[in-house]
Amino acid sequence: MTQKIIAFVDGSAYSASVCAHAAWIATRSGAPVELLHVLDRSASAEKQDLSGAIQLGARSTLLSHLADLDAERSKLLAEHGRAILDDGRAIVEQAGVTNVTTRLRQGDIVEAVADIETEARVILIGKRGEAADFAKGHLGSNMERIVRATKRPVLVASRAFRPILKVLVAWDGGASVRRAVDHLAGSEVFQGLAIHVVTVARDTSDARASLAEAEAVLSGAGIKTTTAIIDGQPETALSKLVETDGFDMLVMGAYGHSRIRNLIIGSTSSEMVRSCKVPVVLLR
Repeated sequence: MTQKIIAFVDGSAYSASVCAHAAWIATRSGAPVELLHVLDRSASAEKQDLSGAIQLGARSTLLSHLADLDAERSKLLAEHGRAILDDGRAIVEQAGVTNVTTRLRQGDIVEAVADIETEARVILIGKRGEAADFAKGHLGSNMERIVRATKRPVLVASRAFRPILKVLVAWDGGASVRRAVDHLAGSEVFQGLAIHVVTVARDTSDARASLAEAEAVLSGAGIKTTTAIIDGQPETALSKLVETDGFDMLVMGAYGHSRIRNLIIGSTSSEMVRSCKVPVVLLR
């Protein structure tokens, strides 16, 4: 079975970017794209008990009207979801991708990830969701839940898509980032791109030897790779490097064993994803 590029779209300002990144992966890999919109059960079931102290006859009539309103609300939410999927399909197809499917389902987004994980080669989500508070820089609440729930690579899309030529890999030698490097080496998506592997640490022989392992894996796969050791706090040093050197994508392990570990799970990790203005690929 050909594994799909699964892209979650919710109609937020990030949905167009999610679709554009999915199209970019599809054009480089030839993999089909599936756009998925999940109707939250809590949204469709949201209602207020207005029947309180009303007499029996009137209550029956009111309950009947409330049931009709609830059914209409569910119908409208489904139509809204299909419209979001149609918009996403148009973006992907405009990029030249012809193998595009859409799926509308109801439930929890993490349950959806569990159901489709075996079909997915990569999962895409927006950095912020439909209800995100942009003033506070709030990340989408589902972002970390999905990263925790799946073993597939998760691409967290930035606000806008731009062509990806330079990729920064945050290396700490941990198991997660080793899987990330193996993924890059085995994927046609990253062939021909400039890969820069960096570790935030003191410049020691051990640090250089660890970096050399990553370089060997990528170079062995025919990927042009450079390495560097930089000092400082990972979240600030990496964010600054992305900006100053014009990287188009950041790749990290979702779990590490050094200072980078706390960047992914928890509040500090949110700060890392939030501070980078480029897509971030995370692997457990």
